Formats: sequence, structure tokens, C-alpha cells
Amino acid sequence: MGIKDDAVEVRAQGWRTLAALHGLIETELERALQAESKLSVVEYTVLDALSRQDGWHMRMQQLARASALSPSATTRLVNRLEDRGLLTRILCADDRRGIYTELTASGLRLLEDVRPVHDATLERALDEALAIPELAPLVDALPRLHAPA
Repeated sequence: MGIKDDAVEVRAQGWRTLAALHGLIETELERALQAESKLSVVEYTVLDALSRQDGWHMRMQQLARASALSPSATTRLVNRLEDRGLLTRILCADDRRGIYTELTASGLRLLEDVRPVHDATLERALDEALAIPELAPLVDALPRLHAPA
């Protein structure tokens, strides 16, 4: 195995570690959100992303990027959330082909009710990950990801 192969293996191991941390967190969040509100992690992510927008709306392709879903999966997700009355779709006034997805008042209320559960569960999962030697360095690095330069 050469130096280049070693570098690839180091990156691959880093990726596997990151995937393990993500899996641990997502499993805990999924369990807590389903129990509290019948929301999946990706549904919560969409409601949260919309709540952070001025006017609480986003184009469908922006929502797909924010939720890391394909366009067709985003459409199915939006359909489910719209059926629950948590968001709605509106036509873009400037571009009739454009569709915005907008958070409803019910969606905002649900998000505000479940956000403390999400945040507490995330904190517990990160604390749990800190106790795992392979994951602790990643957890320690998280606050620096968005720290001012």
C-alpha cells in the first residue's frame, strides 16, 4: 500500500466515522420526534428550514437541497406535509412555473412545540457520542464549524 492509498484509507475511515455519528444522532432524533409529533427527521428539517426563511417560504429546489432529497422525494414529502396542513404551496408571482412551499401557522405551532424535544434529544445524542472515543473528536469539532473566522 502506497502513500496515496494510505491517504484514501484515512479519508474513508473519516467518512465511516462521520456516518456512524450521523446514524447515532438520526436514530435518536427519529425515535423522539415520532413519539412526540409523528414527524420524521426529514419532515422536521423541512419545517425548520422553512421557519428560518423570511416569509416562511422556499422554492421546491431550495427545499430539496435543504433536506438532501431528490426532487421527486421532496415532492412526496411536501405532499404529506401539505395533507397534514403543516405547509402549503403557492405559485410564484414572478414566474408562474415556480412554486413556493410555505409554512402554515399550524406547521409553525407544531415546530415550536417539538423543537425543545429535538434540541434536548440532539444534546443527549451528542453527549452519548462524546463517550465513544472514535466519535468524540467529531463532536468536539462541531462548535468550530460555524464559529466566526
